[in-house]
Amino acid sequence: MESHKYTLSSIRQDIVDNNLHVKAIIQDILAFRGSIAELDTLNEAGRGKLAALRKCIERLDDWARDEGDPNVYKEVDQHREQFSKTLQAFRKANISTMLEIEKQQKDELFALSPDSELRQRHPGGGGGSSSTSSGGATKSNRSTLLSQQESVTDRMRSISQQLSETTQKSAATLDTLITSSTAVEGTRDELLNTAGTISQSGKLLKKYGRRECTDKILLFFAFAFFLACVFYIVQKRLF
Repeated sequence: MESHKYTLSSIRQDIVDNNLHVKAIIQDILAFRGSIAELDTLNEAGRGKLAALRKCIERLDDWARDEGDPNVYKEVDQHREQFSKTLQAFRKANISTMLEIEKQQKDELFALSPDSELRQRHPGGGGGSSSTSSGGATKSNRSTLLSQQESVTDRMRSISQQLSETTQKSAATLDTLITSSTAVEGTRDELLNTAGTISQSGKLLKKYGRRECTDKILLFFAFAFFLACVFYIVQKRLF
């Protein structure tokens, strides 16, 4: 029994730890304004913790099935609801950060536009070569920023698609677990009915056993009375 309690306590602690890690990663994503590669690292860590959290909830559901504890069933439902909300928050955080990075890169791109470069040119004889080199640098920077912007957009679409697939898988898993829980509840009700029938049968058997014992005692006394009567009749005739 102690090992069961330790297992349940361990599962609950794992759920709390993973949930806290996921929330911390969501906050890091919301505050992040760095490179896309670093954001991908945060996303990988977040998806890993979400997967670990889902496995912990499934382990808790398995424990509830094995023990048939209705309180743990309610706890599993609460954790599933919280997991769904956490998944949505993770998805929104990624989309929000992607949009902020895209906006920042657009601002940088507009800051390096030809109009702003023309306003920053210095008058003089050497202005031609300077403007030529500056124009080439501007075009290079614009090309780099455009490429990064397209990369951000593609990554945002990819992450959105992955999160959508994860949500669909979670919904499918939830439906499966609900169906399994319903089947388990039905089996449990059948077992309870069977246990009640067996208990009633045991009571009837005990009752019939007592009656059989009483019948044997009555038969013994009847036979003894019969022998006494025969002995009395024989004694009267002989003597």
